[in-house]
Amino acid sequence: MTAAAGSGSEELAQGVLAGHARAIGRAITEVERDSGAVPGILRRLFPRTGRARIIGITGPPGAGKSTLVQRLGQTYRRSGHRVGIVAVDPSSPFTGGAILGDRIRMAELYTDPGVFIRSMATRGALGGLARATSDAVDVLDAAGYDVILIETVGVGQDEVDIVRAADTTVVVLVPGLGDDIQAIKAGILEIADVFVVNKAEREGADRAVAELSMMLDFAGHPPWRPPIVKTSAPSGTGVPEAVAAFEAHRAYLAGSGEGLRRRAVRARSRLLALLEDRFRRAVEARAPEPDGLEEAVRAVGERREDPYTAAGRLFDGLVRGAREAAARGPA
Repeated sequence: MTAAAGSGSEELAQGVLAGHARAIGRAITEVERDSGAVPGILRRLFPRTGRARIIGITGPPGAGKSTLVQRLGQTYRRSGHRVGIVAVDPSSPFTGGAILGDRIRMAELYTDPGVFIRSMATRGALGGLARATSDAVDVLDAAGYDVILIETVGVGQDEVDIVRAADTTVVVLVPGLGDDIQAIKAGILEIADVFVVNKAEREGADRAVAELSMMLDFAGHPPWRPPIVKTSAPSGTGVPEAVAAFEAHRAYLAGSGEGLRRRAVRARSRLLALLEDRFRRAVEARAPEPDGLEEAVRAVGERREDPYTAAGRLFDGLVRGAREAAARGPA
């Protein structure tokens, strides 16, 4: 990073720490672009993070997550909290940008100076969660937003990635999805810290609650049994009760040591993701070399080499190159 770039990163980080909305937006844009300034920005911000309450909102499409997030934001604002919202949207296949526009759907919050809303594109990331989401959360945390709501895409079976970013994971369901509780089939029963049955004014809401309760009974008696809250997001019915359930889970995390364990799991996942990304970039940077990625792709495609041998060869080449560079010392 050049001196000028470093100075720009420092200035931007200072703006974030001062809570300037424009600086926060620019910093998250840098994160989404995966620019070279991101390490410098995060290095400056990270010591000021770890104070925010991070709540992940996930569930199948059509569950009313965006409206629920709006009502949750309003409820937390009435309690005096500053609220950050990261809405992870599907990506445009043409531009890579987010295409649903949650800031339009959350218009009642958008003009509140105590709320910052940002739509982010998945850009093909699995688990319904953008790769840059954790960095964006750090930006909001450092800027003083003490409650951060992450709304995921709602793609179904891959929603489990939210547990790597949130303190409390909320699974939102609605009655009448068909075939009883669809989300259980999607494999997200295990990640829920709180269940919300939204659109509870519909017929079948009580049945959905009963089925969830029965499934939790089958799961045995874990230290934390996820509460089930009925809400109707458009009217706000049940939203205060949902917030109370979130705060009860927060108290459980603080009192049981589970919060520290989860923090360690998230740190491990994040570090491994960064290492995987750095390894991929290093391999791609050497792609045109005679023993690089392009030759490996051809060898595997032509069945001259199996994928495991090719991957091992690429890895060994990187390690060997790193050792040779270290032996030469700084230029």
